[in-house]
Amino acid sequence: MFTYSITKAESQFLKVGMRVSVPFGKTKIHTGLVGAIHNNPPLIYEAKQIHQILDEKPIVTSKQLSFWQWIATYYMCTIGEVMRAALPNAFILESETLVSRNLNKDIKDTDLKDDEYLVIEALHHQSTLKIQEISNILNKKNVLPVIKRLIDKEVILLQEEIYDKYKPKYVRYVKLQAEYTNEIGLHQLLDDLSRAEKQRKVVLTLFSISAKTKKPIKVKTLVEESGSSTAIIKALIDKDVLEEYHIQTDRIEYDGEENEATKTLNEYQTEALKQIEKTFKTQNVTLLHGITSSGKTEVYVKLIEQILAQGKQVLYLLPEIALTTQLVTRLQNYFGEQVSVFHSKYSAHERVEVYNHVLGNSAKAKIILGARSSIFLPFHDLGLIIVDEEHEQSFKQFDPAPRYHARDAAVVLAHLHQAKTLLGSATPCLESYNNAVEKKYGIVEINRRYNNVQPPEIELVDIADKHKKKRMKGHFSDRMIEEITDALDQGHQIILFQNRRGYSPIVECNTCGHSPQCPNCDVSLTYHQYRKQLRCHYCGHNNAMLQKCMACGISNLDTKGFGTEQIESEAKTLFPKANVARMDLDTTRGKYGYEKIITALEQQEIDILVGTQMLTKGLDFRNVKLVGIMNADNMLNFPDFRAHERSFQLMLQVSGRAGRTKKRGKVLIQTYNPYHKILQQVSTNDYVGMFKEQLQERRDFKYPPYFRLIKITLKHRDYTKVETASEWFAKSLRQVFKTNVLGPEFPPVSRVRNQYLKNILVKIPQAQSLGKTKDAIKKINFSFEAVPAFKGVRVILNVDNY
Repeated sequence: MFTYSITKAESQFLKVGMRVSVPFGKTKIHTGLVGAIHNNPPLIYEAKQIHQILDEKPIVTSKQLSFWQWIATYYMCTIGEVMRAALPNAFILESETLVSRNLNKDIKDTDLKDDEYLVIEALHHQSTLKIQEISNILNKKNVLPVIKRLIDKEVILLQEEIYDKYKPKYVRYVKLQAEYTNEIGLHQLLDDLSRAEKQRKVVLTLFSISAKTKKPIKVKTLVEESGSSTAIIKALIDKDVLEEYHIQTDRIEYDGEENEATKTLNEYQTEALKQIEKTFKTQNVTLLHGITSSGKTEVYVKLIEQILAQGKQVLYLLPEIALTTQLVTRLQNYFGEQVSVFHSKYSAHERVEVYNHVLGNSAKAKIILGARSSIFLPFHDLGLIIVDEEHEQSFKQFDPAPRYHARDAAVVLAHLHQAKTLLGSATPCLESYNNAVEKKYGIVEINRRYNNVQPPEIELVDIADKHKKKRMKGHFSDRMIEEITDALDQGHQIILFQNRRGYSPIVECNTCGHSPQCPNCDVSLTYHQYRKQLRCHYCGHNNAMLQKCMACGISNLDTKGFGTEQIESEAKTLFPKANVARMDLDTTRGKYGYEKIITALEQQEIDILVGTQMLTKGLDFRNVKLVGIMNADNMLNFPDFRAHERSFQLMLQVSGRAGRTKKRGKVLIQTYNPYHKILQQVSTNDYVGMFKEQLQERRDFKYPPYFRLIKITLKHRDYTKVETASEWFAKSLRQVFKTNVLGPEFPPVSRVRNQYLKNILVKIPQAQSLGKTKDAIKKINFSFEAVPAFKGVRVILNVDNY
């Protein structure tokens, strides 16, 4: 918080929540947000004048400011850090921001003012300019208003928004018109076409292809197989013999019978809806525990309809950007224009647009569908927040600050707006379920899948036994190969899950045992086959794959462990006719990376999809019959107090992708330890059993929900500095709290990007005041910063770090 002086005229115009440009230091100019207008001049320094007011009316509401204040206090960060996270980058211009020309926009010189023309002229000669440089060109100190006008005219772009728009590829499919699908109709048609030999051949080919495969038939395939041309097919479409359609346009359209039915709930959903309405009368938060594929989304849709009828806004939070792509289509089918989407892969322009729609309470932003950052939008009259897949780890922000958890923050946001919160999940996190058991939240359950489809059959495959009997081909057991072949023969799709990207996590020399390490982190390099390189997943360091060992010089290198790439290449070898694709961080980097893969899977161009945990997030694929989990053990043995809970959630969620229509799906889990408690609970879908057992362990070992956690991480390039600093910090904490301070301890990866890390964990029992604990930690941190020996050591405070 900094104080600046304003004139009397400015004070009458300015309101809290407007932006002003202010001088900072000797040369820099920053955008600031007005937090308060008062008459108390600072005592230590003389307040500088502001440069200029940038807004006509406030862009931040008072409710937003109180929400920011809560986040800053609860998550122990500054309100400035919250502002950075909350406002789209285009709102916070600084002298370091880079500007480039928008080549897609043509503008006449006459439409530009003199100073705007100079900037555009300069950008003709140089592709990017810093705001500082524009300031020199125009010989003006404050150029932010000029830049703001150019952004509004869409003539310039800020550096981070050079994205291309992805337009989904519409694939053309054909089928016989309904009246010709029976035998009599077909005979009649073939008689009619007896003179048009080529057209007759196309119809016969179409008939023989559809007898062989259940997949929709592409125009391209039909042309190739029948040896005809697109003109002949067009003639048949014109004659109303064939019907042409696209799958991408509407995923519900394809079944033909489901278009209306989606809006009417079945008895279990109707019952759940009534229960939710009932609990909302007494509780502010309700947990909807519905098994996978039980049709939770349809229940949400009914609730959204009710809230919209009251003229209020709805926030629908999703953990993963991949999910938003599928849901947008569904919600737009119901609510059309009223749906707006907001997440980090959107360009600055699009984010500003959505922000302004919400701020203006526009009809286009009645429903906001977004990832965790959308809790910061300037809502006016929020009626309901839905947190879907509420157990997901992606709702927690780890870096940079504020390190908030969107689910917990959403409950507070709803409270500020006197709105209700609905948490939905097939595998709720222990804390939420415990709150429901203790009657802090309402709870509603749906125990039947939609259309009464049976839950998938889950089979555990003992790979230790298969290895012994030599029944493994690479990482595939004979059972897995058998089931995949079976599913492919029936024209179904398969999802294979392996929670590690890359080809293999370790490359090792068979002669001397040396394996290449990252120079900046304490971790071995992962081999990525498609780029023929070794990469570090922590800092991005990479080099070409080695031909010889760096230690002994002998070319006897071998890969250990396996990632998605290796599974993909093995699947291609084992099933050469199948179309295999991969979905992980490497294949979904662009803004529309997800859509491309999801669309291809929906259009049934992919037979086998290999992927990481992105696949588990509530996606709805109609034709997936088999899900294979390649190795369940590495998740279970992860060093984290939630490892068992997470593995249970992950495996059940992956299983939920199988058999979502009429046929029962199948799930195969490969493991070295099929008798593990968690795996047994997954195979019987025993959530309550898992909950009770894990809760008992949490009670015994002092973990949430019985104890709150604050993790303190210290970072520095110098090993000894981190050592002494962390010891000092832990000692100070122990003097205050006596017990329940763990560490300092190195994390599993103790050096990242040349910075050594040390963690201290503070456990807070329920009887201890959370506020006072945080104040004590802040005090210690304040003293720590005053010690000259610890200069440069970064302290990261992470509240509820799980």
